[in-house]
Amino acid sequence: MINKLISKNVTYLMAVILLLTGCTKFLDQRPTTEVSTDLVFSDVPSVTKALASVYSRLVGDAGYGIRLSLYYPVDNDEMQGPTGAADNDRRDIARYSATSGNAQITNPFNQIFTGIEFANICIDNIPKMAMYTAGSEQEKKKLQRLYGEALTLRAQFYLEGIRNWGDLPAHFTSASNQAGVNPFPAKTDRDSLYDKLLVDLKAASALVPWRNELTSIGDQQDERITKGAVKALRARIALYRAGYSLRKTGTMVQGSNAATYYQIAKDECNDIINSGQHKLNPSFKALWKDQVCARTVADPDGELMFQASAVGRSGVADTKLGYYNGPTVNNLGNKSINVLPTYFYAFDSTDTRRDVTCAIYNVNADGVTKTGQAITAINDGKYRRDWISNPSILPTDAVQYLSLKWQIIRYSDVLLMFAEAENEISGPTAAAYNAINQVRRRGYGKSITTADATVDLPAGLSKAAFFDAIVKERSLELGGEGIRKYDLIRWNLLASKLASTKTDLLNMSNRAGAYANLPQSMYFKTPSTSDDVTLWSNSFYKAAPTATPTGTTKVVWISAAINTTALSRFATGFTTGKSELLPIPQPAIDANFNLKQNPGY
Repeated sequence: MINKLISKNVTYLMAVILLLTGCTKFLDQRPTTEVSTDLVFSDVPSVTKALASVYSRLVGDAGYGIRLSLYYPVDNDEMQGPTGAADNDRRDIARYSATSGNAQITNPFNQIFTGIEFANICIDNIPKMAMYTAGSEQEKKKLQRLYGEALTLRAQFYLEGIRNWGDLPAHFTSASNQAGVNPFPAKTDRDSLYDKLLVDLKAASALVPWRNELTSIGDQQDERITKGAVKALRARIALYRAGYSLRKTGTMVQGSNAATYYQIAKDECNDIINSGQHKLNPSFKALWKDQVCARTVADPDGELMFQASAVGRSGVADTKLGYYNGPTVNNLGNKSINVLPTYFYAFDSTDTRRDVTCAIYNVNADGVTKTGQAITAINDGKYRRDWISNPSILPTDAVQYLSLKWQIIRYSDVLLMFAEAENEISGPTAAAYNAINQVRRRGYGKSITTADATVDLPAGLSKAAFFDAIVKERSLELGGEGIRKYDLIRWNLLASKLASTKTDLLNMSNRAGAYANLPQSMYFKTPSTSDDVTLWSNSFYKAAPTATPTGTTKVVWISAAINTTALSRFATGFTTGKSELLPIPQPAIDANFNLKQNPGY
């Protein structure tokens, strides 16, 4: 199949996107002309360029630049996709109404397999290099790292493919080798694919250095993968392997031998925690505003463990993060990812993560002052144009590609994965409590390593209650990061969470139950430059003043508009036993007669 989906000339494919070295960012480089594999795999600098082409397939319009990051992960119980009528396009994907002919499915599917192919070329050729075994110690270490990175990137591409499309053809060698053996491969069961990826990542973890070992081999800290990212990805894949997924029978089935894979996840996360190589940024807001949106090259805390870098201001290798989503600036931007009103109120009033994850304003033409938004118009907030620096962007600049890096794995996720795996194996142990409570303390602005009864989970929780706490904490911590829908699927909770969210949205619209006493109106200060709760003059959790306070502007807050806006378009096409996967794009099926469509499509 891969031969029909990408060019048969794999050397040319590689060369088209090979990127030159010497710039400040690993991917901030330029394409070259066609070269042979003998030349590409001749020395460390050339192999480094080749690996850059593999990294580049993470981003762009068909990757985490917009589609894999923002189209596919919604709707969930945190966020929903764009307003507007059905379109056989991005709106239908968000509402679980996509067909195999949807225009936004084919290119991401193809790009995932292009990334796999580019990785395969590196994996096939790097160990064959004379320098791999006979070079200097530094050359060998560098090539080992590059080989391990290629294995890791292939695993990431496959994970993204499996969690969106389920069983896929096995492509673990380059297309030139595959074509002579099995040019039209059928699907391979995802459990077998996951098992192969886990073996690969085990090997990669022995090849890729920790962050503090980079200087010893002459590398610098940048966006490239280090050992912590390899182990974190292995833990994540193990949790998917242990979890539920939609099978070809049209039923949700848990992976076999789940306990084995929970143990892998626990062990890998424990290794990362004990390594001391990664820690939480003390400030959740600073992590996103001063690290991610400041477009820094290296994270001093190592919390940003696996990032999809973005450069070029085009759809080839950049991202639309902060343009397609997030608050607008001077009416520039799409505002296409909305925070669900019920998710906004899932946060405690003192949780600092709420006003980072939920952007409750748009920015005016001056690029500084803010206009408060109705609860039905709040956008996700971790990727914000008005937070971008290094350099900042003028409010009149109509650029759509903002070079923000998509965060694939953060250290807080490692702590939460550890807590989940430990709970599955042994129940809520002290170690599991410590891991989740570190995340909670940071979220509430507390000292991360000091016990705090005001925010720590209560002692004595049952295994089931602790799992419920993990389900909620992962949402509060990782909201808007493209994780939630897939978490709910592997827990077999997607259908029930979507249904309960619809019920809660209706209750909120009717001001019923837990939502009865919330304010009907909110008042934002004018003018104000605040980017958090201090923009507002009244409480989100108490009845509103009867008159508009001086120096403020009124916004309708809790009202029937929640029903006619958010609820009316929320996950309207979801069907259990079908919508947990996307349809295989029809062009891929046309190219490979052995590739069968997913259940229900």
